[in-house]
Amino acid sequence: MQASHIPVLLDRVRALLTPALRQPGAVAVDATLGLGGHAEALLRELPELRLVGLDRDPQALAASRDRLDFAAGRVEFAHAVYDELPDVLDGLGIRAVQAVLFDLGVSSLQLDTDDRGFAYSRDAPLDMRMDTTGPRTAADILNTYDEASLARVLRRYGEEPFARRIAAAVAAERARQPFTTSARLVELVRAAIPAAARRTGGNPAKRTFQALRIEVNGELDVLDRALPASLDRLAVGGRIAVLAYHSLEDRMVKRALVEVTTSQVPPDLPVVPPEAEPTFRLLTRGSQAASEEEVTANPRSASARLRAAERVRPAAAGRRPATATGRTGSFRGGTS
Repeated sequence: MQASHIPVLLDRVRALLTPALRQPGAVAVDATLGLGGHAEALLRELPELRLVGLDRDPQALAASRDRLDFAAGRVEFAHAVYDELPDVLDGLGIRAVQAVLFDLGVSSLQLDTDDRGFAYSRDAPLDMRMDTTGPRTAADILNTYDEASLARVLRRYGEEPFARRIAAAVAAERARQPFTTSARLVELVRAAIPAAARRTGGNPAKRTFQALRIEVNGELDVLDRALPASLDRLAVGGRIAVLAYHSLEDRMVKRALVEVTTSQVPPDLPVVPPEAEPTFRLLTRGSQAASEEEVTANPRSASARLRAAERVRPAAAGRRPATATGRTGSFRGGTS
């Protein structure tokens, strides 16, 4: 499994984060550790680096423990979702870190393990839980959500233009027999949408599978809390890099970084008070994509978009960070 895992935009991620990690005592957080490809590269390049790795997937944590065994004593592992980052750091007695990395979406392990149910190209149980100890599967959503709620999930998280038609077809079909495996869902989606829509854009079920996966794992709600929480824990000079794989994630990342890299005073104000100056600066112009060479070598990098920023000054006293959707909020905790 590790041999098949190719870290996305590895050279660019390393170039963005290592300048902040060369100081003595530097700590990096890999908030989505997965199979540990990015973490391994950083730990090998920086022999004094301490790394905290979070992942909600117990299988991924076990695999990364083996991969990162060469750095024993320098890595802390946490079975936790990435919005629990503040509590994981508090439990380790770490107030501020020098780098945070998010590699969002589905990991190679999850895609390549048939019984996890993430890939619509293979018939498998409709599971889609990133944390296999979680209570709710994709089959539960398909079989229990009312038609209107299911349509909302498909439209919001999959940006599916035929959400109502698919939800109606699911409701009719599950009355005959509950959904348990992916092949039946793929065929239902294919039959539910207009013939013209089946001929373009790849597998017509991909948006439905994306929507179900996001709903099962609460991905966007978690990201909305995790981005400001991670920004808040970066020391001055610390850097954040985020790899997103679909437009919903990337828009949230963009909003969160714009929030902290933009002055909080009207543009016509002649003098900007120091406390209103941006606390971060962007390290990337817009989002960066993988090169043609990388996409050829690793097709899963095709949809990746990388954004990064660096903290340039402390946050103003008393100011609470906004969520990625622009709402000021607090952070949910509880490591596992």
